[in-house]
Amino acid sequence: MRKTLRQLGVDTGYLLSMFFIALPAFIISIVGFFLGLGTAVIWIGVPIAAATLFAMRGMAAAGRAQLPFVLRRDVARPRYKQAREGSSGLRRYLTVLTDGQSWLNLLWAVAVFPVAIAGFVITVVWWCATAATLLYPLYAWIIDAAVGPNNDDGLHYATEWLGWGTSYFASSVLAVIGGVIMALLIVPVLRGMAMAEALIGKGMLTSISGLHERIDQLAESRDAATSAEADALRRIERDIHDGPQQRLVSLGMELARVRRQLAVNPEAAQETLDSAISQTRETIDELRVLSRGIAPPILTDRGLEAALAALTARSLVPVELETDLNGRYRAAVESTVYFVTAECLTNVAKHSQATKATVSVEDWGDRLVLSVGDNGVGGAHVSKGHGLSGLADRVKAVEGQWTVDSPDGGPTVIVVEVPC
Repeated sequence: MRKTLRQLGVDTGYLLSMFFIALPAFIISIVGFFLGLGTAVIWIGVPIAAATLFAMRGMAAAGRAQLPFVLRRDVARPRYKQAREGSSGLRRYLTVLTDGQSWLNLLWAVAVFPVAIAGFVITVVWWCATAATLLYPLYAWIIDAAVGPNNDDGLHYATEWLGWGTSYFASSVLAVIGGVIMALLIVPVLRGMAMAEALIGKGMLTSISGLHERIDQLAESRDAATSAEADALRRIERDIHDGPQQRLVSLGMELARVRRQLAVNPEAAQETLDSAISQTRETIDELRVLSRGIAPPILTDRGLEAALAALTARSLVPVELETDLNGRYRAAVESTVYFVTAECLTNVAKHSQATKATVSVEDWGDRLVLSVGDNGVGGAHVSKGHGLSGLADRVKAVEGQWTVDSPDGGPTVIVVEVPC
């Protein structure tokens, strides 16, 4: 109830204030546009049109500032076209004429004006009529005393038609009933008018800037994906160089020594061969571990749920797994959730000193929500050089969001939301 009343106050204030923004905006836009158009042949109209567009930026900013309160969400800020560095003052002044958003501001002033008039009138009339009917019993006796009890107003005709008579009490009851009905309808009526005005503003004042922000987000996602891929390749290259490659070099040396020992000391050759076989097994194990960071076959063949079950079963720390998934998802979504889980569990085993961990994945319709927690010492963060440093880029690459809650002393909870 409190939220509804607060929104009613916001909508009422918006509808009333927008009239005083839309009126001067309409006058400036119409007068400035046609004056500039009419005098363009003698070039006076060009700076007049530019001045009109600059003035409309201020009016549009006033209208845009109120949109978040009505729409209940933030709106994109405009990005006006700028002249190149080193341009003359005249060139910078006239650049506004080639800016699409500036012309949309002008069109918004024309389109919103009739809606603003209707919204202002409906708001004032509805509030006054509601207050007048609800308070009718408090002041109607004054009217009766001034003009007599048998005055021919609409309420007396209505009560007589209903068979209630023409008494003061009957008129008061009918007025209060009408006031209650209007009070119940005031919220949807004013909300509808406010949304109509706000959507016109959103479409004309923020659409281009919203598109620019979306392009920036996609560029950030692309850069994050590239960075995450490059980091993964460098890590795999480093791990192969420091692990299997060194073991294979050592294995080659061991096999060369076996060949030399076979002729002179078969027993020593047998021992060396046993050692080489042991190194071969260790190298295979290392390669298997590295392959999990590239593309686990179980994820491709059987899906995310089976891959997470296999991943948590291999964890060095006992893991409680809960999943609520609906079939298969896009490859990028499944791989992101899988590798983020793998990275989190690796850090749990290396740094957290935890005795147990939990992994939960739920399908919320438009996104998958992954939660990884442990009962360790906490203190996890994503600065460079720490285990979670690559997680941010991997999540950003699929336009996801994530949070880390890891106070000193624990516990640690990491929540990742991936659009699906």
